[in-house]
Amino acid sequence: MKIDYTYKYPRPAISVDNVMLGYADGALKILLVHRTNEPYSGKWALPGGFLHEGESLSECSVRILKEKTGLENPFMEQLYTFGAPDRDPREHIISVTYFVLINHFPVVENNAEKVDQVAWFPWSELPDVAFDHAAIIRVAIDRIRAKIRYSPLAFELLPEKFTLSQLQTLFEVILHQTLDRRNFRKKLLSMNILQELNETTTKKVGKPAVLYAFDKKKYDTMLQQQIYFEL
Repeated sequence: MKIDYTYKYPRPAISVDNVMLGYADGALKILLVHRTNEPYSGKWALPGGFLHEGESLSECSVRILKEKTGLENPFMEQLYTFGAPDRDPREHIISVTYFVLINHFPVVENNAEKVDQVAWFPWSELPDVAFDHAAIIRVAIDRIRAKIRYSPLAFELLPEKFTLSQLQTLFEVILHQTLDRRNFRKKLLSMNILQELNETTTKKVGKPAVLYAFDKKKYDTMLQQQIYFEL
């Protein structure tokens, strides 16, 4: 039973912001929305919104993605909580953030009243963003770079079928470094989470590459563990 109660002290508002990362064709991008309302009208920002009463944080994150992008059921994980009193000029607003991973750049829908555009930007070429969203994005990038060294999390950015070259390129893009091809393949194949498929890529020039897929059961097990990749 809900009990009516009035607090004697002011309480900060709570919002949820999503850092959505998409990967395809060797490029990693972040989804931003273009604001039409103050504060920061005319600036780009992360898809976000206020927590509704009776709504969980994860439910709020899912709702915001649906309203502002039209996307549903992507992989998401809570990132960090940002609560500096001056992070929003309107009032003290605490932002609980999530990072969201998808393996393509879909054409997104915009059903939000305060947004007139939704677009993908290369994570190394972001525009000037509103609020403290630049800091939030930096934390998300640092988290992804750290987690792919001890977790198969980055595999969420790959299509169902992929080549070892595509897999290595993904790691190199995220880590921003070149990896030794032989050592990388030896390490990943030794972990027994890849299934070699009886399929190859279709190439007009050069030798077709073997396609792989992830062993879902082993992948799910690894998500619960910390296994250093030593790439």
